[in-house]
Amino acid sequence: MPDTLAVSKGLEDVLAGTSAISTVDGIQGRLIYRGLDIRDLAAFSTFEETTYLLWYGTLPTKPELDGLRDRLTAARALPPQLLKFMHSLPTSVPPMAILRTVVSALAFYDPNPDGRSPENLARISTQLVAQTATIVAAWEQIRHGRQPIEPRSDLDYTTNFLYMMTGKIPDKLAARVLDEALILHADHEFNASTFTARVIVSTLSDMYSAMVGAIGALKGPSHGGANQDVMNLLEDIGDVAKVEQEIKSRLAAKQRIPGFGHRVYKTWDPRALILKKRSEELGQLTGNMTWYNISARIEEVVMAEKKLYPNVDFYSASTYHYLGIPTDLFTAIFTISRMAGWTAHAMEQFADNRLIRPRAEYTGPMDVAYVPIDKR
Repeated sequence: MPDTLAVSKGLEDVLAGTSAISTVDGIQGRLIYRGLDIRDLAAFSTFEETTYLLWYGTLPTKPELDGLRDRLTAARALPPQLLKFMHSLPTSVPPMAILRTVVSALAFYDPNPDGRSPENLARISTQLVAQTATIVAAWEQIRHGRQPIEPRSDLDYTTNFLYMMTGKIPDKLAARVLDEALILHADHEFNASTFTARVIVSTLSDMYSAMVGAIGALKGPSHGGANQDVMNLLEDIGDVAKVEQEIKSRLAAKQRIPGFGHRVYKTWDPRALILKKRSEELGQLTGNMTWYNISARIEEVVMAEKKLYPNVDFYSASTYHYLGIPTDLFTAIFTISRMAGWTAHAMEQFADNRLIRPRAEYTGPMDVAYVPIDKR
């Protein structure tokens, strides 16, 4: 290999391509979608509008947004055969494994899963964003022995999802908080799952294969699965008075505290700041500050001991818990949101594609003589 090629483990700080979709300023603690600050989008936008922004590069006009909402609403229902298949799956299977398999199976019912025209890719992307939420909600019903709840065309994206998952129309605050969370999680530059999707697309494989690969990457506890680990930690501690001793004990044992630190951010993750506020508000609304208080105290101890800031996973855990979302669905909720970003990156990769094929620094032996099997 040429001496000019340097190794960066984990591709840290390596520019692997160009993108106009999002960027992270790790020094200032900013996340930008198509030029718009995430804090403004969380405050004023909706998940449907943010999806349009990620896909098409600009905020939509009202007719454009209404059109996308109509297309997403029309695509929510799952094929009956797919629901029958889901009923045949073991109810003990984790939700992310279900998503990985069922999203793959969606391709079987697509009339043109391999078409790469911009129009066809936009159609598939719309179906994926609409139906991923339906899959998660349907699985929550099926695994508890209930029939899936059919989507309602008169409800917005987030309200409909919570309705399908619980059977009840959520209050406006709950729907708005989840909508904000979906906006915050929708994209994050070339993270592991997004890069996985782009690598698959670069081979000119289909959109569904790329999304299945991205789901597999997000499933890992070092990526999307960290939010579940955070909630498990909060429940293990259970009492704010126990936080300092428990966290210091874990740090002394060289254990990693989930939800802290980030490869890019050197200060507060702006998404974590927004979710911290929402967690506190939901704790006050429900009259149960336990999970927020434990989280805030963990933040203080980790900052004092390790100088690490919370990332988006940390306060999303208590926020989702306050919303009544089961812990093992946290990463699946992340997937619902990130499907908007993944599909945006897939369409961008298809539009200006080159096969992604990096090199590796070989560290094995050279010039080894072959020994016939009868002489080994």
